[in-house]
Amino acid sequence: MIPKSGNRFSDKIMRKPKARMRNSKSANDDALVELFLDMQAAERGAGENTLAAYRNDLDDLTAHLRAAGKSIAKADTGDLRGFLKSLDERGFAASSLARRLSATRQLYRFLYAEGKRSDDPAAVLEGPKRALTLPKILSIAEVDRLLTQARTNAENAEQPKPVRLRAARLLCLLEVVYATGLRVSELVALPASAARRDQAMLVVLGKGNKERLVPLNGAAKRAMAEYLGLRAEAGHDAKVKWLFPSFGEQGHLTRQHFARELKALGQACGLAPARLSPHVLRHAFASHLLHNGADLRVVQTLLGHADISTTQIYTHVLEERLKTLVRDLHPLADT
Repeated sequence: MIPKSGNRFSDKIMRKPKARMRNSKSANDDALVELFLDMQAAERGAGENTLAAYRNDLDDLTAHLRAAGKSIAKADTGDLRGFLKSLDERGFAASSLARRLSATRQLYRFLYAEGKRSDDPAAVLEGPKRALTLPKILSIAEVDRLLTQARTNAENAEQPKPVRLRAARLLCLLEVVYATGLRVSELVALPASAARRDQAMLVVLGKGNKERLVPLNGAAKRAMAEYLGLRAEAGHDAKVKWLFPSFGEQGHLTRQHFARELKALGQACGLAPARLSPHVLRHAFASHLLHNGADLRVVQTLLGHADISTTQIYTHVLEERLKTLVRDLHPLADT
């Protein structure tokens, strides 16, 4: 008589194929994601931050499918809708949900184009409608307060030299970002050659390894010279690669470190930390240019936006300026 359940050895044999199957699915999913990320890096020039964001979003998708006994290679539209529903149930903001949907769509579009799938189950997916969010900006007076306080700190000769050097570095960072509108990743990774005395323009390596030229004003060049002068006085190596060197893994100041120093400076100026970030200064650069009459296409070029639609988040500034022009200049405005 054959027993209903086998012995331990036969049970192990029966379980092994299932375990192998799960491992195979996992490995296959990981391989497909890696292929997609390799394409983003090689063909579209995606940077480390962009690739990390894609990886995080797709890891979330992979984990959801795996928990449902599915895989990226076999998932259908219903499975992907289930993923989006799970994000909503977890309380994801519409912007975060839309980003994961975008990553999912791009992954499956790539897999279909490469022949890894015979269909594109993500093509018909619809995301949440996002309300237009205006960028956080500072007024010209508020930026002036920041710069004035930063300059006061940098010129205080009574403080210890290391403290004054950090204050001069922060002033240099502020003057350069407000003069150029650089992304914070571009700013902290500026080469030391950016501070040449005869430098009238910065050559910036932006997203997708695309180069662009941005002009430097006198205040930014002056802050650079003062900062480098204090570095020389402190005996720091003048042959470093970066304008803002650091002992960290990247070799230059991190975005997070700059953000912390900026928020501390803002508190000293009476500005709420929640209103301040390096990206807010980039917004201020663009908004103040448009407010003073700059062309939207010029601002697009300076910011390094590939698509004018990205720059159009600042059109509210143009609308306010047009209202002011009509109010002040129209002959019948007061009647």
